[in-house]
Amino acid sequence: MSSQEIPEETLPAGQDTAHGAVKVADDPFADPGLPPHKPRIQDIDERAARRSERAVAFMFVLSMLATVGFIASYVIFPVDKIVYIWPFGRVSALNFALGWSLGLALFFIGAGAVHWARTLMSDVEVADERHPMEASPEVKAKVMADFAAGAAESGFGRRKLIRNTMFGALALVPLSGVMLLRDMGPLPEKKLRVTKWARGKQLINMNTHEPLRPEDVAVGSLTFAMPEGMSEHDHDFQVEIAKAALMIVRIQPEDIKDKRELEWSHDGVVAFSKICTHVGCPISLYEQQTHHVLCPCHQSTFDLSDGARVIFGPAGHALPQLRIGVNDKGFLEALGDFDEPVGPAFWERG
Repeated sequence: MSSQEIPEETLPAGQDTAHGAVKVADDPFADPGLPPHKPRIQDIDERAARRSERAVAFMFVLSMLATVGFIASYVIFPVDKIVYIWPFGRVSALNFALGWSLGLALFFIGAGAVHWARTLMSDVEVADERHPMEASPEVKAKVMADFAAGAAESGFGRRKLIRNTMFGALALVPLSGVMLLRDMGPLPEKKLRVTKWARGKQLINMNTHEPLRPEDVAVGSLTFAMPEGMSEHDHDFQVEIAKAALMIVRIQPEDIKDKRELEWSHDGVVAFSKICTHVGCPISLYEQQTHHVLCPCHQSTFDLSDGARVIFGPAGHALPQLRIGVNDKGFLEALGDFDEPVGPAFWERG
């Protein structure tokens, strides 16, 4: 059925009955305007407003308590304490306490701010015309006026309880970040400068766990040693061996170029740190013809016949040498600790 066949009285409003076309309204998307504002109970009842104010302040206080709990957790719980908490199972007590306390501190600040905005700040919707990106002086003045009006309507200056507790919560939360700096310490103090080596400590073969004699070290061989008294079952073995690991080679005395190296050796047996001075990798590759040792990580190369100086690669300084001798039983022993820190350079190194 064509539009001409439709009775005129049934055509929709705006239908052009003469030509069968629908007229386009002058403004099909007319602005319906804002709905009428409905006041909240807090707008008309000051007692309800006071209750909301106390609720917001209570949440800010809870945030402060949670932040205090975060800081206290660092003091109360040791790093290695494991506890069972249902339904999480066995977890780190410190991590669990830190996560919950910091999460609650941030949650209550957010919840308090949202409740404040929804119940006490002005909720009157205002329509504003769009304007160019560059604000005119009039617009700038209007923005400042609106800001002042918003500040007044928020009750920030009038509701001192909310303001003070909010300041308290915001002031305490950053302390959580300060406490996290604890994980950067404690300061190394002299821990990186000293090892388990000391005068009189025998050199123990790391493969046989027996004391070494000079005749046990053949020319051209590479032997690894650790200080007497250390055991692989010690709880701090990995930490200490990372500083005390020693490599021993035997070089003909006439082939040793460095005067101090010769003085600190015994009958051509020299002892140097096994820890590369680049990033601390263990050195294990030895070329007996050239007396060069190579770090397998980044190919730093050291000349053990010339004070273990760097001849190639990114290492920054020579390998520290351990002064050795022979005790009255004929075993090799240390005559002191390394004269400089072992391994790569660090920020506190002088």
